[in-house]
Amino acid sequence: MKVAVLSDSHDRLDHIAWALKWVAKIGAERLFFLGDFCAPFSLDALAEGYSGPIDAVFGNNDGDPFLLSKIADKYPQVTLHSPLAELKVDGRKVALHHYPEIGRRLAQSRAYDAVFTGHDHLKYIHRVEDTLWANPGELMGRLGSPSFGVWETKDNSFSHIEWQMNS
Repeated sequence: MKVAVLSDSHDRLDHIAWALKWVAKIGAERLFFLGDFCAPFSLDALAEGYSGPIDAVFGNNDGDPFLLSKIADKYPQVTLHSPLAELKVDGRKVALHHYPEIGRRLAQSRAYDAVFTGHDHLKYIHRVEDTLWANPGELMGRLGSPSFGVWETKDNSFSHIEWQMNS
């Protein structure tokens, strides 16, 4: 199963639309969002643009959790977890958290097959023994090109898709 992993959109609706176009193109069956929608309308755009299951955690810049929760309630495919999501996906145990400092410890616990974090806007892929720990980078584009990640549950691999002009 392909799972799209997005983070740190910071209200960039144009970048959310770009990512959703690619999510559809690659055939992702599920979507994770690792926090920092910022304004609740960003969650609305994500849920309007993707009909598959969406699991999301709050970030440090999600200033209105009440309204985010109200918007999530409008969409049956959206589940908000706070601050940690522990999921079973395609037979794999996975954790979602906004902060990499916590994600590192989750990966070191060896309780999960995969751990995904955002917050620092950096793209990376680490292995902590058998645990995959990855960050999809940022949709915002503050520190470089917007990006998101794709997790392949079958082989527990992760790759990045980066913004390119005219993509």
